[in-house]
Amino acid sequence: MNTGTLKSEGRKEKIEVRKVKGRTLRDVTIKIGLERIDMQEGITVEALLDSRTTRLVMSLEFARKQGFKLKKLERPMNVRNVDGSLNKKRPIEHMVEENIYYYGHRERMKIDMIGGQK
Repeated sequence: MNTGTLKSEGRKEKIEVRKVKGRTLRDVTIKIGLERIDMQEGITVEALLDSRTTRLVMSLEFARKQGFKLKKLERPMNVRNVDGSLNKKRPIEHMVEENIYYYGHRERMKIDMIGGQK
């Protein structure tokens, strides 16, 4: 895997280039702030800028370790793969609502929890 750093207006983004099934993929990560709204405490994390999903997602395990307040969805949401097939993992059952900060910009976002949902 090749990695590099892209500097833009004094910001640093990390670019990783990897091969998957003969295709070259470029992953761009940025540092953002996440604020737990209920506690008004924040952390800085490295976020994947384009994960090729249509929604914001976060690891359920990470959210639990960081103490984010999980909200159970009224109806679980099935996840589809890029090819349209149903994902074999469990459906999305939880989400969090948090403030996201990036270079002076703040936005409240709903983030779906993925992976290992029990």
